[in-house]
Amino acid sequence: MKREEQLSHTHAAILQAAREQFLARGYQATSTREIAKEVGITQPALYHHFSDKEVIFLEVIKSVGEEVQQGILAVNDRLAATDQPDPVEALAAVTEVLTGVHPRDVFTVIHSSFRFLKPENKRQLGMVFMQDYLGPLQKFFELGIVTLQPGLSAQDAASFYLTSLSPLFNSFHHVGPADASQHDQTLALIRLILFGVAVKK
Repeated sequence: MKREEQLSHTHAAILQAAREQFLARGYQATSTREIAKEVGITQPALYHHFSDKEVIFLEVIKSVGEEVQQGILAVNDRLAATDQPDPVEALAAVTEVLTGVHPRDVFTVIHSSFRFLKPENKRQLGMVFMQDYLGPLQKFFELGIVTLQPGLSAQDAASFYLTSLSPLFNSFHHVGPADASQHDQTLALIRLILFGVAVKK
């Protein structure tokens, strides 16, 4: 293999290993030493490709964010062409884009990293979060499939929804029966997000 091909292969392998570890463990619990070990290279060799852990993390989140954005926008397009889609099933389809990409709570993974990043990298990460996560989610709520409370913006609905998904990413506490399928757990949580836990009297 030519040197250029070898470098390109190693670069891609670093990003793949970093993706798996960052998404599963979060920023702080992942080290460049562990990423290098997973790839089968030394830590100094890793730094030949990336200047530091922050740069790797940003590259991973940009790539993952692009997948999320494309996935949610594809669901939005499908829903927009559907006659009277069910609100719970519609938002569940959006949710399954997120759970299909993120093995851990997306909001926690991204926002828990902010305090460890340089200001410029925080800014870039914030832009990715707004563009690739909140933006497509806001577009979903603007479709009118879900009837929002008076005065509640689609942006606020998207933010609330995204911060409410943590039960889907752990086994410690979840919604619905313990033996429920992932899809049924998703539906149960979406019903709570959309309709709350109490009946109005």
